[in-house]
Amino acid sequence: MRKDHAIAVWWGSFIECCSAFARLRRKGFLKPEEEDGVRHLLTLLSDTWTEIEPGEDIRDIAGRLLMLHPLRAADALQLSAALVWAGKRPKGHYFVCLDSKLRDAARKEGFTLLPAQI
Repeated sequence: MRKDHAIAVWWGSFIECCSAFARLRRKGFLKPEEEDGVRHLLTLLSDTWTEIEPGEDIRDIAGRLLMLHPLRAADALQLSAALVWAGKRPKGHYFVCLDSKLRDAARKEGFTLLPAQI
């Protein structure tokens, strides 16, 4: 990602982000106008990324990941999309994430993690 600023995301990432923003607003961490602002930034960012669509390959890999790693379904789908994007060869590809279980699974699958530590 440092040399190549291309971003690839799972098909559901936009909605996952919107869900997080709404949760933060409901808990009082974001004001409604701040939520509007971050949603606008997300929309601008989404215009630049590649979205990995759902399909049989994603579903099959997610099923394998759930047997190997303690992941939730959405996290398994996100990681399987990253694996498909990387041509099932994650070595040399970055995976950006702050969730410890998803990071651990991505590392075990062969991705380089960003940030390096949390």
